[in-house]
Amino acid sequence: MIKSPMMLAAFLTAPIILFPPQTVIAAGGGGGGGGGGDPYGSSYGTPAPSYPQQKDRKTTHKIKKPVKQSGLEDPAFRDGYRAAYATIYERNDYAAAIDQLHALGRDDHPDIANLIGYSYRKLGDYKQSQVWYERALKADPNHVLTWNYYGLWQIEQGNRDQAQYHLLRIAEICGIDCEEYRTLAAALEKPTGTNLVY
Repeated sequence: MIKSPMMLAAFLTAPIILFPPQTVIAAGGGGGGGGGGDPYGSSYGTPAPSYPQQKDRKTTHKIKKPVKQSGLEDPAFRDGYRAAYATIYERNDYAAAIDQLHALGRDDHPDIANLIGYSYRKLGDYKQSQVWYERALKADPNHVLTWNYYGLWQIEQGNRDQAQYHLLRIAEICGIDCEEYRTLAAALEKPTGTNLVY
């Protein structure tokens, strides 16, 4: 309960902070089974929203140091990622790619976990593939390429209803015109038992 006119005035003039919905940015590349584009342009992520800042009159504003972004700006990391990407999509050497991706030391990054899952799927190890796809989605629930690859995994396992759910998630994230939606939708249109090339 507000008891004084000054408290009421402070309450009524306090800024209301609205949190805008997060925007999903889908960068190009990332491999849709055939690769293409900038090898590290595959990060489908949600940028940190910029909320209005309320000034504190009692403290001076200090400039905050930029937060490290898990090493993605590190040239050695990018080079290692690109090498693993080429090992997957150009040489189809999935076992070597898994080793390369683990060597980067960023297994919880959604791009890394997704490619490890993809590599295990291509090797036929569906249990390990599932573990890595789920790890990627835990790191970024809007990682559209993981929803795509995991949807293909679902089709290969005979789980067409689950694959349909993945397709709907992709539509929510990037719409029905994005490559990930189109490839999963095309795979769902094929008869059950068709060998997928993705």
